[in-house]
Amino acid sequence: METKLISNEQDLKKAFAIREQVFVNEQEVAIEDEFDEFDVIGSPCQHILVFYDGQAVGTGRIRFLEQTGKLERICILEPYRKLGIGKIIIGSLEEIAESQSAAQVKLHGQTQAAGFYKKLGYESRSAVFMEDGIPHIVMTKDLSHGKRI
Repeated sequence: METKLISNEQDLKKAFAIREQVFVNEQEVAIEDEFDEFDVIGSPCQHILVFYDGQAVGTGRIRFLEQTGKLERICILEPYRKLGIGKIIIGSLEEIAESQSAAQVKLHGQTQAAGFYKKLGYESRSAVFMEDGIPHIVMTKDLSHGKRI
């Protein structure tokens, strides 16, 4: 597996295709809610792709809010789930956060994935709330003591 920081439109389109398949097609998120002003090269977000056997199969992004990195749009194509790719995406985004001196990372995790995030050191910080028709919870992880995965 290979992880790549997205720096061109071609790779960004690959990330968009993964997000559209997972969030729009599988989870029925409205396409106008899935893509936003941060989905351009040069935005305050950094996007990554994970490749498996040369094929782009997972993606995620991080943007910074003061000293906190917010992990967003994390998804993996269905045939490639359960191969450890989620852990690679989270670890790569945490590395980016550390490189920007972020003390903490946070995410709005789907409740069905909360156990996965908990195993990676994330703690629940909110009650369940709905986002795009899907139950979510705010989760955070402290990076100030080298506790990255």
